[in-house]
Amino acid sequence: MIAYSLMMAGTSMMVLLAGIIGTDFAPSTDLATLPIALVVVGVASSTLPTGKLLDKFGRRRVFIAYGFIAIAAALTAMQSLLSDSFSAFCLAAFMMGWAGAAGHQYRFAALESVPPEQSAKATSFLLLGGILAAFVGPELAVRGRELLATEYAGSFLLLTGSYVAGLSIISFYRDTEIKQSAQSSSGRPLLEILRSPVIIMAVSAAALGYGIMSFIMTATPISMHTHSGHSLEATKFVIQSHIAAMYLPSLVFAWFCEKIGYKGMLWSGVMVYVICLGIAALNTEFLNFWLALILLGVGWNFLFLSGTNLLPLGYRPEERFRVQSGNDFLVFSIQAIASLSSGWFLFHWQWKGVLLACAPLLVGFCVLMWLAGRKGIALEVKRQS
Repeated sequence: MIAYSLMMAGTSMMVLLAGIIGTDFAPSTDLATLPIALVVVGVASSTLPTGKLLDKFGRRRVFIAYGFIAIAAALTAMQSLLSDSFSAFCLAAFMMGWAGAAGHQYRFAALESVPPEQSAKATSFLLLGGILAAFVGPELAVRGRELLATEYAGSFLLLTGSYVAGLSIISFYRDTEIKQSAQSSSGRPLLEILRSPVIIMAVSAAALGYGIMSFIMTATPISMHTHSGHSLEATKFVIQSHIAAMYLPSLVFAWFCEKIGYKGMLWSGVMVYVICLGIAALNTEFLNFWLALILLGVGWNFLFLSGTNLLPLGYRPEERFRVQSGNDFLVFSIQAIASLSSGWFLFHWQWKGVLLACAPLLVGFCVLMWLAGRKGIALEVKRQS
């Protein structure tokens, strides 16, 4: 959990700083959100190669190798600010995202270490590390702002230290063994697995959660700090609250699942998103941003954790790396599209345009859930064998 929080601190830092730096740094205001979008593009483009590497070398070696990539990314970001190179900063953002693909695999490592009925508790416990990341990344950003002569260059120097500490901890991880019979089988074709109703629901839930969350979150720092005149401290507090809200519900996620099941959690996530959009659309006061971003985090937690825990119900042990990497490729590709388009919507259609663009996605997922209910798709805690 500690390693997860330290290795994901870069993401929370980029959420706060990338758009603000991009606004002053990019050759065009339309490109202001490009760095944070490239973090997501890096994750999406890394998922499939990472799956192959995990299958060949195991999780421990890949986790360590990607830790070194994260360190190189932070140092590149620092140097890009010192040398006034927007393209180098974009490269650093992409590298940070590429390394982040390993961090997202930590949740599957947690799933595989416990029996199926304990999976919700395992992923919830791991994602609690995100609460620490919610504060570590932004605090490093603010405390390192004036550390070096160039503004924010010191923030990425401090981030390098966070990555080194996380890498030191993850080096103690040991790979989970799977049964020999599973190792000797190649499993079903990936496309066949992805046609499973449970897999479709799992991927759709995680993609919706990440897509809407990233779309709104990417636009928030610019809308707050640049367009609405809120201070960097106020913007930092909203982002910290949002990221904490993404992970705090993990404390009760397993309990809620036992009470209302995965379908109930999915419907709850959708309703929280609807309320979030309503509050955000009222006005651009600090309180509205704060409440909306907290609800955005809660809705993400319900949808993403449900999708994560549903995924293993549709694949066999020998299929795990292909399905996990395929899932992450689809989910983070959607997130990348959301991040890339967020800046365009914000600068051309303003804050309310960003919010209105989310409505069709929610309607589409509600239709999918309704169809799943009509067809009697069971989301039971029973994995493929």
